[in-house]
Amino acid sequence: MTEHIAQSFPENFLWGGAIAANQAEGAWNEDGKGPAISDAFRGGIVGGTFDDTIDENKYYASHEAIDFYHRYKEDIALFAEMGMKCFRTSIAWSRIFPNGDDAEPNEKGLQFYDDLFDELLKHGIEPVITISHFELPLNLIRKYEGWKSRKLIGFYTKYAEVVFKRYKNKVKYWMNFNEINHFHTIPLAAGGIVVQDDEHKLPTIYQASHHVFVASALATKLCHEMIPGAMMGAMLSLSPIYPNTCNPDDVFDAYELRRRSLFYSDVLLRGYYPSYAKRIWKEHSIKVQMEPGDEQLLREHTADYLGFSYYRSTTHKAGMPILGNTGGIMGLDNPYLDKTPWGWPIDPKGFRYVCNEMYDRYQKPLFVVENGYGSHDEILEDGSIHDPERVDYLNKHLIQLHEAIEDGCEVLGYTWWGPIDIVSAGTGEMKKRYGFIYVDKNNDGSGTLERRKKNSFYWYQKIIESNGKVLFESQK
Repeated sequence: MTEHIAQSFPENFLWGGAIAANQAEGAWNEDGKGPAISDAFRGGIVGGTFDDTIDENKYYASHEAIDFYHRYKEDIALFAEMGMKCFRTSIAWSRIFPNGDDAEPNEKGLQFYDDLFDELLKHGIEPVITISHFELPLNLIRKYEGWKSRKLIGFYTKYAEVVFKRYKNKVKYWMNFNEINHFHTIPLAAGGIVVQDDEHKLPTIYQASHHVFVASALATKLCHEMIPGAMMGAMLSLSPIYPNTCNPDDVFDAYELRRRSLFYSDVLLRGYYPSYAKRIWKEHSIKVQMEPGDEQLLREHTADYLGFSYYRSTTHKAGMPILGNTGGIMGLDNPYLDKTPWGWPIDPKGFRYVCNEMYDRYQKPLFVVENGYGSHDEILEDGSIHDPERVDYLNKHLIQLHEAIEDGCEVLGYTWWGPIDIVSAGTGEMKKRYGFIYVDKNNDGSGTLERRKKNSFYWYQKIIESNGKVLFESQK
């Protein structure tokens, strides 16, 4: 490493961690909370089973999760001990509006997040809040078919206005929809969209996407009006897609596939529909229904920053089936990369690639709001948990993030996905562990829920305390 490269991260860099309400809180039907789409999945939102009716005789991992709802003070104390500067979580929509279309919000739900944010701020931890993180109220699917219906724009903006008014003195960093580009790969979880057949799939997804874009613009407008100085982000899953070979067909097909994701950030950050989308609509006979004023809203109320998740990269061959899960597009193996125990390629340099790709495209701040390593953990006889692979993943990705910052990318912060073990969104498992903090819970729901620090806890603590300097010392 050359001497002119800074050996630490920018001053006031937001080091933190990230979870989602549906994967951590539990208390799925307490204090007036209504059922959400996440409450009806067994075995994860990708390969699992979605039940039209929640069956009390079946096991749903999210119903208790890690009981963060009742244990958040204990967990936040651990986050503070780690030194975290920010904490990303989501507000469960159905805690605030149990059915999504209720006339009045649920006060007990609002009070919970008041208490949660107060606890974070007491410890000097900045809340980073996602308004909708795969937690659409179940009633909005049953009654309106999710984001297929334009009526959801009104329900969402009412919900957003309520939380902005309530938490305007507590939250400065917001995001509308988690991994919005997953409308294509996991439409049911991301948008409450039930696609009946392939013929109607793309028209349905693009129409629902338009409704979400308008809702995002309206919420962004409200945020800027109600909370001066607040920042509203767009949030995407952005793993790079490499061509599988240098065959021009593979190169261009991978490029077109990438644009299917960037369609969402193009609209939300640039404020208009890109020209390539219009060709897609023409070739698939898609006629997106818009109302007068929609496109002006998109232009005038763009996102302030791009939040994104990064876990892995993939390779794509022209003509192959396009599949995806919570980590992004699933293509062909890259022989140059190792994998996690769950088969996800480990590609730290791809992290730097994505940061540069996005900053070159938008020239807006980036916020890494998910990056992490899912693996098995074993408690040794002395009670310790050694997780060197997690530490290695963290180190390599942070070094590449630092390189991206040196390249000129403006990065607000970094939140490790799952600073504490939570239910896997993709598989519904507990044994797929991301955390620096172990939670004693098993896939079948058994366990004491005891929290225990892993070795990685102490390492991340050192990284934050030194503002990243310790990473470069360890490389010498």
